[in-house]
Amino acid sequence: MNFIDMHCDSLMKLYFHPEETDLFNSRVTSVDFARMKAGGQLAQFFAVFLPTSEMFEYSGIKVPSDEEYIAALRNYLLTNVENHADLIAMAYGAGDIVENQRNGKMSAILTMEDGRAVDGKLENLKRYYDLGFRAISLTWNGKNCFGSPNSKDPDIMRAGLTDFGKEAVAYMQEIGILVDVSHLSEGGFYDVADICRKPFAATHSNSFSLSPHQRNLTDDQLRVLGNAGGVAGLNFAPEFLNEEPGNKNSTAAMLAKHARHMANVGGIDCVGIGSDLDGISGELEISDSSQFGILIDRLQKEKFTESEIDKICHKNVLRVMKDAVK
Repeated sequence: MNFIDMHCDSLMKLYFHPEETDLFNSRVTSVDFARMKAGGQLAQFFAVFLPTSEMFEYSGIKVPSDEEYIAALRNYLLTNVENHADLIAMAYGAGDIVENQRNGKMSAILTMEDGRAVDGKLENLKRYYDLGFRAISLTWNGKNCFGSPNSKDPDIMRAGLTDFGKEAVAYMQEIGILVDVSHLSEGGFYDVADICRKPFAATHSNSFSLSPHQRNLTDDQLRVLGNAGGVAGLNFAPEFLNEEPGNKNSTAAMLAKHARHMANVGGIDCVGIGSDLDGISGELEISDSSQFGILIDRLQKEKFTESEIDKICHKNVLRVMKDAVK
């Protein structure tokens, strides 16, 4: 089975463990090239997640500028891909993934989580595109130039995109950066849906109906996303899978249950994988990228057909990339 995973935070792990910068057989990450190969992975989205200053300070690390940090994580990925060119290559669109597979290689896609570094300037979006970024999560858990994040505060949750955010989303679609609404407010989500003429994604979000966390997608959001030709990536984090808060268990059966609900509501074409590995914790049945195959059996038990499982595992994401990334 071929898998495309739309989100991991492995590059961040390397930054916080400077003694370990290898992504082939890593001692500090759950996602690396060896595990990806063992798990049958076709492609991995590697996120450059922008931590808060408190996260650096808590770890005893000098707070870098966003640009220093972005450059460091990008370099980790490019260097590791170059060092293992027999196994993996960078991909900047769907065609590259297909070509890399034809050459017997997996693909790495560079993405960004939290668009704060864009700093309200379209020229920065173009610069990040030129640096190879092909998806950007508009927000993380704080307000930025794009808009407001997911929140338990209904006023924040209703807030839409800023004027710049609306202009930027249209520009991202124009130049070929995938718009990612995971972490975005509901108001922002609907603004994105109104603006986008190409598919957009929630790279690592589950069903709110099954797990009422503000990071998950409501049934109406799933329908809107599906009607737009977009995709949502199944997140392996316990807090986004369980109905009851505080449950630390994450199982393939839970993931398959979310997949079934998401497919029933938004259509089979809107379901993908966005593990969030290396950014999550808990009792994870699928704890690294070598174990993705565990999900297949559970999807079969949820009565998904082989062709539908192919869509969930890679074809839906590949289609969205073909339509929205260039």
